[in-house]
Amino acid sequence: MIPEIEKASAEAIQQLQEQRLRELINYITQNSAYYKRIFREHNLQASDIKTLADLAKLPTTSKEDLQQFNDDFLCVDRRKIIDYVTTSGTLGEPVTFALTDNDLNRLAYNEAISFDCAGVTANDILQLTTTIDRRFMAGLAYFLGARELGAGIIRVGAGIPELQWDSILKFKPTYLIVVPSFLLKLIEYAHQHGIDPNKAGIKGAICIGESLRNEDFSLNTLAAKIKKDWNIPLYSTYASTEMSTAFTECSAMQGGHHHPELIIIEILDDEEKQVEEGMPGELTITTLGVEGMPLLRFKTGDIVQAHTSKCSCGRNTPRLGPVIGRKKQMIKYKGTTLYPPAMYNVLNYFNEIDAFVIEIDHNDIGTDEICIKIATSNPTNDLLQTIKDHFRAKLRVLPKIEFHDFKTLQELRFPKMSRKPVIVIDHRL
Repeated sequence: MIPEIEKASAEAIQQLQEQRLRELINYITQNSAYYKRIFREHNLQASDIKTLADLAKLPTTSKEDLQQFNDDFLCVDRRKIIDYVTTSGTLGEPVTFALTDNDLNRLAYNEAISFDCAGVTANDILQLTTTIDRRFMAGLAYFLGARELGAGIIRVGAGIPELQWDSILKFKPTYLIVVPSFLLKLIEYAHQHGIDPNKAGIKGAICIGESLRNEDFSLNTLAAKIKKDWNIPLYSTYASTEMSTAFTECSAMQGGHHHPELIIIEILDDEEKQVEEGMPGELTITTLGVEGMPLLRFKTGDIVQAHTSKCSCGRNTPRLGPVIGRKKQMIKYKGTTLYPPAMYNVLNYFNEIDAFVIEIDHNDIGTDEICIKIATSNPTNDLLQTIKDHFRAKLRVLPKIEFHDFKTLQELRFPKMSRKPVIVIDHRL
């Protein structure tokens, strides 16, 4: 089911994207109050933007723009809106996105070809272990994508290992859609109840919300722990509500594939210029084919690296490596630049850690400080020293580390209205 455009030459892909870009520019300059204003303020006409290179003439769109002018991005009469979703609000106030019937069809197509990247076919059954309610786009996208593909889907929802295993044993799904760390809970439950995960008939897990790989695509600590007890393929995905598009790994597991018919990507440096090939930068996207609230040069805040070498699966599109970190969460700590995912990797090494929260703040002299709060059933000095030694060995710096009770950390990790655990609390923002 690989779309022909994704197997086409770079020239053909560029030609299609530029045609779709011109259609987008004409659409938003007629229908988006926000982008009408942007074009007017920068003395630009729709005819000025014809090629991908012309995008550099336009300013970028930020999360703050979306928060401040949310309604101005809407391009349709409200009677055409079928579904409302909101962003998770990880780095600020949640933003509302309105989807039309065409947008839902696009979302279904996106997820169907993304599932296909991971080897899912119409003969498979997927078990959805994430929420489909609470204005969450991803759960809806998974359901629509499975339906578009013709695959079966079991909507179990989040949590409850007992119910998950009951569904696995009863309905025999072949793939799980799951947050990777939850697989550890499923493994723990299986071991406690005499279930062999490797005999459950699961062919793979499509993983969301947490990274599985290091920058060289080797398994990170979390993924290695999962594979040790449940030896199934783990497919990384990367997506966001704002871009209504997913980047999903194929069997080569060398990054998530770009769907050029759905989205234009730029990777920009701090001066908003395209980075040199192979260098990391901030992913900036332009949505194609979105009717309700299309975005032009939207800065995601995520630092990524694109890979353009030929992939064994036959797709000729770039691939995005694992997210290195959120630009706003970059930490300058004792002369070292850190992103939270590097600390996740260290902490996930320890089976004794039941939960953790990373707090970031400025100290009295204006430099960054890190405090890692850990919950464990065995809060000994020996464990604390071992964790500290591991930080020194892996990251060459040692943040402040404290033991806290599990209930306190759960209250920090799951604030009211949150759809997912809050692992980083950044007081600098």
